[in-house]
Amino acid sequence: MAENTLVDVSRLTFERAIEELETIVKRLEDGKVPLEESVTIYERGEALKRRCEELLRQAEARVDKITTDASGQATGTAPLDVH
Repeated sequence: MAENTLVDVSRLTFERAIEELETIVKRLEDGKVPLEESVTIYERGEALKRRCEELLRQAEARVDKITTDASGQATGTAPLDVH
C-alpha cells in the first residue's frame, strides 16, 4: 500500500472506508506484513475506524422515528432521540 496512493480518510464514503479497513485487517491477520508497514497500516486502520464511526453517527442523527396518535395511526415523523 503506497503512501502516495492513499485517499484522505476524511473524503471516503462509509462503504469505501469499511472496505479498506477490512483489507487492512486481513493483511494484519495474515502476519506477512513487515513490521514498519504493519505500524503504518494499523494507524490508517484506526483512522478508517474513526471515519466509519463518524459517518454512522451522522446517519443516526438523520434517522427519523414515526410518530403515532392514540389509535396507532401514523401522524408524522420526529427526530430520533440519540442518547
